[in-house]
Amino acid sequence: MAQRPLPSPVVLAPRDVSVDVRALRRDLEARVDGEVRFDPGSRGAYSTDASNYRQVPLGVVIPRTVEAGVAAVAACRRHRAPVVSRGGGTSLAGQACNVAVVLDWSKHCRGVVSVDPAGRRCVVEPGIVLDELNAALRPHGLMFGPRPATHDRCTLGGMIGNNACGATAQAYGKTSDNVRRLEVLLADGTRLWVGPTGDAAYAAVLAEGGRPAELYAGLRALRDTYAEEIRRRYPDIPRRVSGYNLDDLLPERGFDVARLLVGSEGTLATVLHAELALVPVPAARAQVVLGYPDLPAAADAAAGITPYGPEQVEGIDAHAVRTDRTRRLHPQVLEALPRGEAWLLVVFTGDTQAEADAKVDALLADLTGHDGGGPSARRYDDPVEVRALAAVREDALGATSHPPGRPDAWAGWEDAAVPPARLGDYLRDLLALYAEFGFTDAAVYGHFGHGCVHSRVPFDLVTADGVDAFHRFVRRAAALVSAYGGSYSGEHGDGQARAELLPAMFGDEIVRAFEETKALFDPDGRMNPGKVVRPRPMTGDLRLGADWSPAMTETFFGFPDDDGRFDRAVGRCVGVGRCRHDDGGVMCPSYMVTREEEHSTRGRARLLFEMLGGHADSAITDGWRSAEVRDALDLCLACKGCKRDCPVEVDMATMKAEFLAQHYRRRLRPRAHYAMGWLPAVAQAAARAPRLVNAVSRSSLLHPALCAAGGIDPRRSIPVFAEQTFQAWYAGRPRPAVGPRGEVVLWPDTFTNHFAPHIGQAAVSVLEEAGYAVAVPTQPLCCGLTWVSTGQLGIARRVLRRTASALAPYLDRGARVVGLEPSCTAVFRSDGRELLPRDRSVRRLGERTVTLAELLRHHTGGWRPPAVGGAAVAQTHCHQHAVLGYDDDAALLREAGVELDVLDAGCCGLAGNFGFERGHYDVSMACAERVLFPAVRAAAPATRVLADGFSCRTQIEQGETGRVPVHLAEVLAQGLRSVM
Repeated sequence: MAQRPLPSPVVLAPRDVSVDVRALRRDLEARVDGEVRFDPGSRGAYSTDASNYRQVPLGVVIPRTVEAGVAAVAACRRHRAPVVSRGGGTSLAGQACNVAVVLDWSKHCRGVVSVDPAGRRCVVEPGIVLDELNAALRPHGLMFGPRPATHDRCTLGGMIGNNACGATAQAYGKTSDNVRRLEVLLADGTRLWVGPTGDAAYAAVLAEGGRPAELYAGLRALRDTYAEEIRRRYPDIPRRVSGYNLDDLLPERGFDVARLLVGSEGTLATVLHAELALVPVPAARAQVVLGYPDLPAAADAAAGITPYGPEQVEGIDAHAVRTDRTRRLHPQVLEALPRGEAWLLVVFTGDTQAEADAKVDALLADLTGHDGGGPSARRYDDPVEVRALAAVREDALGATSHPPGRPDAWAGWEDAAVPPARLGDYLRDLLALYAEFGFTDAAVYGHFGHGCVHSRVPFDLVTADGVDAFHRFVRRAAALVSAYGGSYSGEHGDGQARAELLPAMFGDEIVRAFEETKALFDPDGRMNPGKVVRPRPMTGDLRLGADWSPAMTETFFGFPDDDGRFDRAVGRCVGVGRCRHDDGGVMCPSYMVTREEEHSTRGRARLLFEMLGGHADSAITDGWRSAEVRDALDLCLACKGCKRDCPVEVDMATMKAEFLAQHYRRRLRPRAHYAMGWLPAVAQAAARAPRLVNAVSRSSLLHPALCAAGGIDPRRSIPVFAEQTFQAWYAGRPRPAVGPRGEVVLWPDTFTNHFAPHIGQAAVSVLEEAGYAVAVPTQPLCCGLTWVSTGQLGIARRVLRRTASALAPYLDRGARVVGLEPSCTAVFRSDGRELLPRDRSVRRLGERTVTLAELLRHHTGGWRPPAVGGAAVAQTHCHQHAVLGYDDDAALLREAGVELDVLDAGCCGLAGNFGFERGHYDVSMACAERVLFPAVRAAAPATRVLADGFSCRTQIEQGETGRVPVHLAEVLAQGLRSVM
């Protein structure tokens, strides 16, 4: 992003220290091998994490190497600037945001330095993602044991900072239990390895002298001073994460300075490398779900299950399950849950499947007894169902944040832990406290085997009374946890959310010991200030807050699922960062290839939030005219993957279209918006002389000029217009007889009509064979997709209304509309409702629109597809994935005998106009090269390549794969011809 003029020197809290930001930036740019970003867009994108808190940073540094990170800290020291290290940015207590220089390690510093399989150890850089590490370790049969729900985007540095745990900590312990040594950098530039320090090692450090000796001697003295108070005040439970790990300095714990630093949230030192202990990958797992009448009953039972040695004992309540059911997520597995209103998900491991299964058998035999009593139960052996159950639990934090039909819920009291044996009673008291404050919609789940409870609570964080009630509730809840001998944090840390409560948990002496520890490591208070020690108040720096007053604008989209409010649609993003994963699913293709925060769904949502203002220090100050927001959205492919893959259903494609409409209102647009946004009109004109148009577009002399005029990348081939449109072909056919199944309208979308009429012809033959009379509108009609994707929403509305009016007579007769192009079909099913939420004819059109597979499987009783056979690989169109679903297509093909491999390739990268626009080609092709192109190239010549989307087919054809993909309609029609 372009650099903008910087504000005047910033005064930082809690210390009144001014930083000359201009000089700091110049120094960083001169000395650091990395990306130095002080522009408003970068600062806005990093202004918050997954918590309720927001602090706009001074700037962002993305070091390319660990040594560059060291240089960045040195520059900050010279300018007396605070520093906060950041990994995946999924912290829930505000640890990863600060008025400081943010060091983002996650883009470049992702290396595995060494692996010692025999010693079961490895050394890693701080930015490596947990799943990436475990993939590298898999050939050795090893893994890192703790596995948070964010395993596909959390970094090891972040896990160390928060002392992360996850479900598998039941078997493998917290991160601190699995860290052997750390290489750390102190604020003063001292660099050293730390770990367990016996007497001989301690003596050697003292003999060496210098800053390490001073630090170790200070820590030994601090330990001796507070040893008895540490033993007395630290809760003896599996999940105590609050405070500094001073107990790891005790003689009986080996004076382990590495473990002390784990969970210190970057307030003491910067982690440069970590030596980790590894565990064998289990050969087999077995899973059972137990149903109970309520959550406390499930919690009562959890403590009795732990002696059986499970890997995981996870609890989940009916709120989370109802939310997923409402959103139609994982419907088959959720409908098959055992009877109950709360459930325990219990996982066992074994060296063989028989061993793991036997552990489940033993548990169930003891739980049910001879009288058949006990909880309801269901075993899950199908790997698909097992993954779906894991997703239900892992997505609970995001999914319960904006539950349909219920108040928004927030972090703030999501992480307490108590002795597991007392968990049931604690939950009874906690639920009573929720009821007292009116928080009956709070969702509760967590790691019940360890007594750790997560919760999303419907706090009111936008009024003074609501913020006051939030504060009062948290203090009452903290007192409840203390009464049970628990910890305010069981894995998410203290940050700003809980740090002010620590005196009530540990007492004044231990809090003083925390302050002395901070002074030993960071005497000037430059490392992530205001967190853990001398914290800023929990009701300060709120992302919302009573004084938040965002700009309100009349929008083109109705945002019917967000009370008609753009700010609420933007606020759906709570920062869990599911969009920042590197593999699997559709969301977020641009992040997968750039690893840029601004090019993730979360980063874009953050910038849109800043654009709306409402805070005195908003990073974006020019509203809808913002160049920073425009640039961040430029690489959004509008794939809609986030609408499906994001647990909070953030729909960035819709927000991008709204932004473009507002940004270019009464202004000239990019040339591509005219050339490709008006494609339906261009296609209608081209249909009059398609040979001439094709000759011009394929001319080596004219092609560059044509691309320049249309804002198209010259490396792209312009698709060939058909010599006869589908509508023209259909108009020349004999009038169809009335089919025994009635009439259907085959929608002549622009892409099928003008570029692939053979697909429409194939669909006609299939539909007529299935017993339908096929109607095809004869007049030029359009769904408005290209105008939507380019933000020309006024035109899109008019086009959509005209289409709904033209199709009304068919719908009046009871006909359904069959869509062949997924993106156009999705407009009728989704975008139309959002653009014109009060238009009954548009709503009815969406309700009566089906895909070809949906019609044949659900509305054509008794019809069976022809025997097709053979193998196929299928690329699911993004809008099909997000809005329509591909299950019916896959089932239909398998019924036809096709051996089908549905690729988990994500977006093809073309995404309508995106891949054609100048400046997008490299990202577009990188998206395809990630999975799609290699899979297509590797497919056997006899294997069909299936792609219903015009964009997907075009990308495959233009990607030098040597393959011509086909549509579902073509496959079925081919089967019919072979039968005849």
